[in-house]
Amino acid sequence: MTMTEKFKILAKYIKDMSSETPDVETYLSAGNNIGKYQLDIDIKSIALKNKMIEVIITLKFQHKDTKVKRSHFEIIYAVAIKIDESIKEKKDLEKIILCDVPNSVVSDIEKSFTDMMHNSGFPNIKLEKKIDFTKLYLDRLH
Repeated sequence: MTMTEKFKILAKYIKDMSSETPDVETYLSAGNNIGKYQLDIDIKSIALKNKMIEVIITLKFQHKDTKVKRSHFEIIYAVAIKIDESIKEKKDLEKIILCDVPNSVVSDIEKSFTDMMHNSGFPNIKLEKKIDFTKLYLDRLH
């Protein structure tokens, strides 16, 4: 690990992936209403031993209205990292977990999401804009 790196990625993988469309009516409804689906992102972390942390990034793509037949799509992506010894401040650690780590794997997550949507019968679904973890992190601070 060089001095400029604050963390090193030890492993990254899909921990869980779920695409739920119970029947053809739901599939057709989801197709017609896909514009109303929203992407929710959640980031959690679990401290491991030896300055290691598991960062868990969850993407949920779902329709908020419980009255319509709807599909549910979710990816839980895990990244195991080792934090550099120089990182002591809580706010520095928080930025690494909520911003730097997700930004370093965002293209993997987006590709996994798009592939899942395609394989679930929704080939035209793409993320409208890149997920900007820096903006999400800064928004959270304000």
